[in-house]
Amino acid sequence: MADLSQFTFPNDTPVCVLDCMEAFAGLTDQEKLYAHYLAQASFAGGLIVLIQTSPESPGIYLLLQRVFRSQPLDQLKSVAESNGVTSDEFQAFLVYAAAFYSNMGNYKSFGDSKFIPNLPQNKVEIIVLNSAAAVADPGNMSKLWNAVKDKMFSLTDREKELGLGEKGTSTYYSSNCDVRDAELAQEFLVSMDLSPYNTRIFKTEDPTTHMPTYEIRLASVLTQDGEIPGMEGKKILGSHKFTPKDVVGPITFNVTRGDYSKLLEVVVQNLEQAAKHAANDNERQMLGEYVKCFQTGSIPAHKDGSRFWIRNKGPIVETYIGFIESYRDPQGTKGEFEGFVAVVNKAMSAKFAALVENAERFLAHLPWPAEYEKDTFLRPDFTSLDVLAFGGSGIPAGINIPNYDDIRQDEGFKNVSLGNVLVAGYKDTKITFLDDADKVQVGLHELLGHGSGKLFREEADGKLNFDRNAVTHTETNGKITSWYKPGETWDSKFSSLASTYEECRAECVGIYLCLLSDVLHIFGHTGDDSDDIMYINWLNMVRAGLLALEFYSPETRAWRQAHMNGRFVILRVLLEAGEGLVQIQRVAGEDGKPDLRIKLDRSKIISIGKPAIGNFLRKLQVYKSTADYGKAKEMYDVYSDVNDSSEPHFLSLRSIVLDRKQPRRMFVQQHTYIQDGKVELKTYDASPENLIQSFVDRFPTPDMDTVMEELWDKEKPYF
Repeated sequence: MADLSQFTFPNDTPVCVLDCMEAFAGLTDQEKLYAHYLAQASFAGGLIVLIQTSPESPGIYLLLQRVFRSQPLDQLKSVAESNGVTSDEFQAFLVYAAAFYSNMGNYKSFGDSKFIPNLPQNKVEIIVLNSAAAVADPGNMSKLWNAVKDKMFSLTDREKELGLGEKGTSTYYSSNCDVRDAELAQEFLVSMDLSPYNTRIFKTEDPTTHMPTYEIRLASVLTQDGEIPGMEGKKILGSHKFTPKDVVGPITFNVTRGDYSKLLEVVVQNLEQAAKHAANDNERQMLGEYVKCFQTGSIPAHKDGSRFWIRNKGPIVETYIGFIESYRDPQGTKGEFEGFVAVVNKAMSAKFAALVENAERFLAHLPWPAEYEKDTFLRPDFTSLDVLAFGGSGIPAGINIPNYDDIRQDEGFKNVSLGNVLVAGYKDTKITFLDDADKVQVGLHELLGHGSGKLFREEADGKLNFDRNAVTHTETNGKITSWYKPGETWDSKFSSLASTYEECRAECVGIYLCLLSDVLHIFGHTGDDSDDIMYINWLNMVRAGLLALEFYSPETRAWRQAHMNGRFVILRVLLEAGEGLVQIQRVAGEDGKPDLRIKLDRSKIISIGKPAIGNFLRKLQVYKSTADYGKAKEMYDVYSDVNDSSEPHFLSLRSIVLDRKQPRRMFVQQHTYIQDGKVELKTYDASPENLIQSFVDRFPTPDMDTVMEELWDKEKPYF
């Protein structure tokens, strides 16, 4: 029987407000209108994540919206309690709903494990079927409840976490797909030079021959056949016969478009309104390309939009939107929808600008030869932002985008630090597993990780972007023998390993470069203060590696979260360095239960820790640069392995980590609306009730319900 505490949110789960009042107040009326329509686009697009998460998520969303929209929460509570629901049970229902909205589905955005209501199913039924919504429309509410109630509470092995085939749930693929199907589809996509970011895969099988047919769905408003901008002259849409390697005979692949059509139509409408209030031509052209992408399914158009976005230096209102991060695709290639709108924090951005000014000097300290670094450092626009709206499954503390390899390598990128997320996320946090003197709150964000390193590539004309005769393979002392071939990208080549490997590499860059006093001086840290910051940053990374054990599944021997896998790998590297650098001690807690203490010998960070991370980081970069997936996976798998064969017995430590874990914070986002022609900002207090109310205010009418219901019905035959 599963430990249900690992699959529920406690009633005291912390909720905090993502405050953007001061930043929003400083905007002009035009900037407020621009931000408002971008926020509307982001939140409407964020509903796509429900469809990308689980088969039941759209239905649960519809159920919750109808219940909460039908009456005030105090009335709903009074009716529920009069029918036998306790106050704690009703609060558990609200916490579940708040968690569902925060994660845009019933799987955690950070960790990918399923969560269920922390109260009996029959009590949820009482709340739902006695709500004003059920009284007004008993037939449809009963039908909706019956459609989701079992899945809402189910914890079968396949439903406990996101994954592919028997390892978990994924709606990026029809339920009859496994890893082999994903690989075949990816091989076809590469052959067509078709990006997987905005695709999903649906398989049908001939009952006689058992030969599969795959439908590749592109996300777009348009549903009919036609050309795709940026791929003119190529027959993309329609039926294709393709023979993957190691397969006898061709397989049929049908490329269609129109996935999430009605939701993307709302996104497009709001982007077109936003463009009317843009500050400059870069913003207008950027939004025009995004509209083209969402209308037609063209990733080349989105890439062009990203180019205009990079050129739009230092905007007051910053935004990015599309199918972006691939963390939750089990194969690591398909993008989850994400859209954000944020306002610049000028004081912190000035510090980041100073860091960028010195970036070339700092990058020269990284532990790989100059030939493995980009030919020209493309200075990014690095800003600190206060988030106004974030539509998606979860809100990160920072972003480095775009994720298109060719643009990042040759044209540039932007670093975005989300300041109000860092402030809210670290406020009043209890730090576990450290001695009292080490209970610090730290938001030191790695700054140059994702922007460093060169990919060795072969262009379509056969030309290499590096000199094979001049570049030495640092691990073999021989010539470079592997690189990215035409059509191959970092994501496609490294697949499910790509996200965690890159996060680990970026984290290593962060702790390696934080040992430079010049880096810390930019942020006002000198002398003993800078020594403390170095120590705290390393200590925090070691602690993060230990906490990562929560996100490892012993049953599937798989990691559920890319960042945490990477941090565990770093912990393993530092433990392997030996010499007493890092120790994990078992102790008795103040409550008498088993506890842990982390010890980091600060006197050995430079002498032992730095060389260990430097050597490991060099290998990470070399294997990435040379597209050597085999060597990379062989090395990374060793450090990712969680077993109990030797000290410190990580599986047994995991039980203590789980026992001591703290619930992840949920964010209440503020809400913009237009009144008398002007944009107003509605603010909320920090509570599950207000988080729920923000979603009622965001989608106050049944219009979007109808859209979601149509999309959900279309999904049902495949799951």
